[in-house]
Amino acid sequence: MDEFKLIERFFRRDSKSCGIVVGIGDDGAVIKTDTNEQTVLVTDTLVAGVHFSERTTPQDLGYKLLAVNLSDLAAMGAKPNWFLLNLVMPELDERWLQGFSTGLFSLAEEYGVELVGGDTSKGPLCVSSTVGGYV
Repeated sequence: MDEFKLIERFFRRDSKSCGIVVGIGDDGAVIKTDTNEQTVLVTDTLVAGVHFSERTTPQDLGYKLLAVNLSDLAAMGAKPNWFLLNLVMPELDERWLQGFSTGLFSLAEEYGVELVGGDTSKGPLCVSSTVGGYV
């Protein structure tokens, strides 16, 4: 089953909110705010051994995680504003986290996006972020 069939079968619901302009179906959503702007949200998950090699440096991984989300946001015509970060790691490794955060924040600073929250857990290496912006 491909991604779109999975979404149709298990996750598509009739929208209950009149503020949803573009909903479930891909990596992004558009939500109308009370102003003349619309909020755009995108999310991506990167799993070790699937989306990146175990040899990928932490700095490159941090950069890539934000870059794939910023690319999705740009494809929707939005200017980025903030992001959420989720980390699943086999163990706490301060050196790894330093490299990861260096790569992540180097791109965040370049695009003026702020980390506003997220989640961490223990398990096989997996990182995800959700980026929000406006059109």
